[in-house]
Amino acid sequence: MNKTNSQYEAVIHQAREIFVLKTKDYGTAWRILRPSSLTDQIFIKASRIRSIQEKKEMQINESIEGEFLAIVNYCVMALIQLTNHVENEDYNMDHEALFELYDTYVANTKALMEKKNHDYGEAWRDMRISSMTDLILMKLLRIKQIEENEGKTIISEGLDANYQDILNYAVFALIKKSEIEA
Repeated sequence: MNKTNSQYEAVIHQAREIFVLKTKDYGTAWRILRPSSLTDQIFIKASRIRSIQEKKEMQINESIEGEFLAIVNYCVMALIQLTNHVENEDYNMDHEALFELYDTYVANTKALMEKKNHDYGEAWRDMRISSMTDLILMKLLRIKQIEENEGKTIISEGLDANYQDILNYAVFALIKKSEIEA
């Protein structure tokens, strides 16, 4: 588990660096997006990954790793938007407060990963990256259904748990990809 923790932290560090730099470039313009729009952004990224996995080629020079990192960051954005609604159409957010929220949501998601890894015995290490992509897409379809149901579920986990699972699968895919290439 120590190996997983350090690998997880390395991926998150990389994703956070991108998030910080993009925040410096664009500010917090993404705050105008509703969670459903962020769901669609994640869906686009995951669909591209699956398409490249199936075709075994790409025509746009943007790596699969970059797409998984984008999924991590879009999941954090969605978690932020779920609980930190924009008021008075003020989409600006203090960057330090934003980065603290980023760290909080990532820490909560990592804690969930640690609990699941304990119970499942790190079964994800025996999965294919393509299966992780499929699970991300399935969870996105679940999220879309929950959104259609106005966020209500009868017996299932809510939006936040699904975004956390997607984030964790994206991190796992990046860990597996780095191990394959090592």
